[in-house]
Amino acid sequence: QLKAQAPGSAEELRCLQAIRQQQDHDGSGLEELVTNQSCLKLANTIKAYVATVTENVLRRSAAKEARRSYSNTSEGHVPPKSAGKPSAHLTLRPQSPAQDGSSRRFGNLSQSCRHAIARWEASTIHSHLQNITYRDGRLRVNHAGKYYVYSQIYFRYPSDGAGTRVSVPQLVQCINWKTSYSQPILLLKGVGTKCWAPEADYGLHALYQGGLFELKAGDELFVSVSSLAIDYNDAAASYFGAFRLDL
Repeated sequence: QLKAQAPGSAEELRCLQAIRQQQDHDGSGLEELVTNQSCLKLANTIKAYVATVTENVLRRSAAKEARRSYSNTSEGHVPPKSAGKPSAHLTLRPQSPAQDGSSRRFGNLSQSCRHAIARWEASTIHSHLQNITYRDGRLRVNHAGKYYVYSQIYFRYPSDGAGTRVSVPQLVQCINWKTSYSQPILLLKGVGTKCWAPEADYGLHALYQGGLFELKAGDELFVSVSSLAIDYNDAAASYFGAFRLDL
């Protein structure tokens, strides 16, 4: 049968036998495999073929996995995401001056900023909460680091009546820091003094402030103001938040 085959077949067969002997850990064919150029050429051809087949298998497997991932996403099965950096942006909820009694549980606050805001929205289209805990007006830090803390309050002061000149109120906004120490620490304080026209039904004024602070796990943040006369109907105008910076 070997004689009937094309020239070179018998030599290739001997090379295949030598390769098989190496697979069986028999070193008898090693010398022929190394010195015979035909054997080396055949071995390289087999190696290239195996590499091509392996690459095709991996490519088909990756394509299949990509189709499965796309199918899951299109059906609403979104792959889980990483936790992400700690951040929070809260918007104001309605709160009446009658609820001011709850400010006592926030600790001793300065007289000019004695009304703690105890009601914030954490899960609306305007707000979010990620790796930071919110409860009863406070943001609680879960991971230590440098945080940018900010707040804006949209004050709405009514006049004393038509034709009566309004008083000149001092608008104050504070961001307070609660640590293991019993009393809160004042982090930021913003002040604005406004005088509105006598014929105005009300006056509007927004106070914004923000700063970078080193916070520890367990620290809490909250906002207090000089008056609860605030515009509660605009979620984009009054807010409170913090996010960690990797510095």
